[in-house]
Amino acid sequence: MKVLQGQQVLMRIFIGERDHVGHQPLHTAILTMLRKEKIAGATVIRGLAGFGAKSHLHSTHLLALSQDLPMIIECVDSRENIDRIMPKIDEMVADGLVTLENVEVVRYAPKQN
Repeated sequence: MKVLQGQQVLMRIFIGERDHVGHQPLHTAILTMLRKEKIAGATVIRGLAGFGAKSHLHSTHLLALSQDLPMIIECVDSRENIDRIMPKIDEMVADGLVTLENVEVVRYAPKQN
């Protein structure tokens, strides 16, 4: 198991639910790549509502015209590992937002049986 302690980097990738790479949903493609690149872990979060650079509202509301809901992919790893995968993220995310912030990892451990 990978050990993470102390200062690490949180990467958030904001995309749309309808974004794809080829025939694969973008969030799935990114998650697969992160796992293949041995990033410590990642979570995909589906938003209820949001808007981006074009100020187009995306919502779960039944009368909303768009069901292109916001998706956020979060992962935490070392600066070196995040920097290593950034070219792949840049290649995959044509329309979206990627943020990085320093975080303090307090606990990263598997469940004890």
